[in-house]
Amino acid sequence: MSRHRNVRGYNYDEDFEDDDMYGQSVDDDYCISPATANQFIYSRQERQAPREEPLEEEEYEDEDIPMSPTVSHNLDPLDQAKLYSCLDHMRTVLGDAVPDSVLTQAAMRCGFDPQKALDAVLSEDTKTAPVTRSTIEQMTSVTKVSQEKAPLPQRTKPEAVTEKAKSRDASHNKLDSEVVPKVARMTVSGKKQTMGFDVPSTGENGVVSASARRGGSPENATTTPASEAPSKRPETPSKGSNGDEPSTVPTPGRSSGKGRQTINVKAELEKRQGGKPLLNLVVIGHVDAGKSTLMGHLLYLLGNVNKRTMHKYEQESKKAGKASFAYAWVLDETGEERDRGVTMDVGMTKFETNSKVVTLMDAPGHKDFIPNMITGAAQADVAVLVVDASRGEFEAGFEAGGQTREHALLVRSLGVTQLAVAVNKMDQVNWQQERFQDITSKLGHFLKQAGFKESDVFYIPTSGLSGENLTTRSSVSQLTSWYSGLSLLEQIDAFKAPQRSVDKPFRLCVSDVFKDQGSGFCVTGKIEAGYIQTGDRILAMPPNETCTVKGITLHDEALDWAAAGDHVSLTVTGMDIIKINVGCVFCDPKEPIRVCTRFRARILLFNIEVPITQGFPVLLHYQTVSEPATIRKLISVLHKSSGEVLKKKPKCLSKGMNAIVEIQTQRPVSLELYKDYKELGRFMLRYVGSTIAAGVVTEIKE
Repeated sequence: MSRHRNVRGYNYDEDFEDDDMYGQSVDDDYCISPATANQFIYSRQERQAPREEPLEEEEYEDEDIPMSPTVSHNLDPLDQAKLYSCLDHMRTVLGDAVPDSVLTQAAMRCGFDPQKALDAVLSEDTKTAPVTRSTIEQMTSVTKVSQEKAPLPQRTKPEAVTEKAKSRDASHNKLDSEVVPKVARMTVSGKKQTMGFDVPSTGENGVVSASARRGGSPENATTTPASEAPSKRPETPSKGSNGDEPSTVPTPGRSSGKGRQTINVKAELEKRQGGKPLLNLVVIGHVDAGKSTLMGHLLYLLGNVNKRTMHKYEQESKKAGKASFAYAWVLDETGEERDRGVTMDVGMTKFETNSKVVTLMDAPGHKDFIPNMITGAAQADVAVLVVDASRGEFEAGFEAGGQTREHALLVRSLGVTQLAVAVNKMDQVNWQQERFQDITSKLGHFLKQAGFKESDVFYIPTSGLSGENLTTRSSVSQLTSWYSGLSLLEQIDAFKAPQRSVDKPFRLCVSDVFKDQGSGFCVTGKIEAGYIQTGDRILAMPPNETCTVKGITLHDEALDWAAAGDHVSLTVTGMDIIKINVGCVFCDPKEPIRVCTRFRARILLFNIEVPITQGFPVLLHYQTVSEPATIRKLISVLHKSSGEVLKKKPKCLSKGMNAIVEIQTQRPVSLELYKDYKELGRFMLRYVGSTIAAGVVTEIKE
């Protein structure tokens, strides 16, 4: 056992005194600060030093040791307990500033009543101001802790409790929450040190001080905030930043409101576009129908791509063994898209016709990238459906499993009403009229079923690779012999521009988020409604965070404002980039968009193989969001044309039905009712890689 005792009492610090190298390395290589080391690392040399921490428990422990020897008076156990209790409470208030002997004498003189004893001691000490100052500093640190711990109602307990205490622990627990807060009020509230207990220095200590204490506590309570205001108030905003936000948010809102009245947006919009309305065009169709080549060649013929760049693309595509893909590379910019020869993301660019400014979106045709295609189609006003005229290719795209049908259904469901069908690769079938008519009759029948009016669908024979009938009417005799209609560009120019919701509150759906140079970050998306200026405060939902718009760019051109229909890039500050992701909606803070996880919708089912039942899992595609969801309830089946209820609470829904259902999403999504915002009220439902339904939001639950 003696071995163990030696080890236990061994002073390890001595080992490191002589040995510099090891000693230093041990000391210096700790990755902690000296303050942390002092607090947590035990050292035997400091064992005797008293620790000055504002924790009451430790003070009590330290105080018990010196107290016991001083009380050597011949007292019976009951009086001794009272004395201990009294000294305890006096120590809590006074700290170590007053010697034990003085406290003991005062306690015995006043019959072990801590209040009277304190009065006596403090009235004696009024002449020595410096001492009381130090006690007050200690008291405030102690009392701050105890104020937090002590519940408010206990502060007003009668002080008669102290005299009834029989044991040290009982009285200690009760008085702890009584005495300390009162002293705190008295000492902190006064500007001089001679307030509180020190007031009755006239002689009637017991009576006057008691009245000052009982009757005066409301006064002290009222004076405390006034004097503490300079010290405590400035701290609160930093702690309660949430409370601070509402006060800061409205002010920029008001200033931007004044700025907004000065801009007549509609007049400015016409002026900016030179009288040309904006048109958002999406190009859709089956994979390998020639969408990118068609639009790339169109852009080249319009002069949007210069000859040098085009020559470079031709050389590079020849090297890669894809000579016919040269025009597609205008829109397929990423290395992976060029290697695979397949568009994967929506390529976006701008061109002008005689009467329109067109934002072109080249959507992917492959079925794996339909979510991206939905994102592009949701931002479009009109569409160009490209079909492949070569034998077998049109049939592959149009039959079950092809994307021609699905894309046409998707754009119609997402609100596109005008459609140009570009019958591409006509040069491969020698511009045969029979083939053209065969394709148009099949498509026409299907598009009518999908909900397009015949007067809004236009068919144009084209060749993307040779550039026939794209910007100018074709001069090929095989085509001109039977076709005398418009070229593709003329048809795009002839589309009717939709009405923009400029007067409604601001809404922008985020389609991309990225970090730019300088402060803040950029979000891109289409403004669905309203308008925005630089300096405006906007609210991002669902994160519910506000930020400030620092800059607006439209087609790489910096602007001071933008309105509904524009595809803009906003630079925003005052918010963390982590909180924003694709699918968030920026809106007006005064009229925010609704956020929910449950909503009711009217859906139209497409050709589905599995009937839809309650609890059916789906993928909800809404604007730029794709969110897992569940069909929670089947509410009713409706008549397709009249909308009347045919059946309530159906067990399942089969293909072609029109129904009201309740959908629940996993995470909150920002939605608007279809009747308020047509653009923001539409959505698609997909299941295992195929689109099963389109719907409109009729009611937002929560």
